[in-house]
Amino acid sequence: MSKLRRVSGEEAINALERLGFVRVRQRGSHAVLKKDIPEGSVGCVVPLHRKLAIGTLRGILRQAKVTPDDFMDNL
Repeated sequence: MSKLRRVSGEEAINALERLGFVRVRQRGSHAVLKKDIPEGSVGCVVPLHRKLAIGTLRGILRQAKVTPDDFMDNL
């Protein structure tokens, strides 16, 4: 299991876009991303902060149904 490191909101969005997510909308400092999967669609909200807390990043990945390993491989 790879260890998550602190990344910015933009870095997180770029990694999620490499995994197939699309930025749907943005309001203020929060961007909403979505991805269509066979079971429906999954989405997540990413705050555009300079550095995301590890717990916040874990919550984003849980929402997006992405493993930390897949995320770190796409950074």
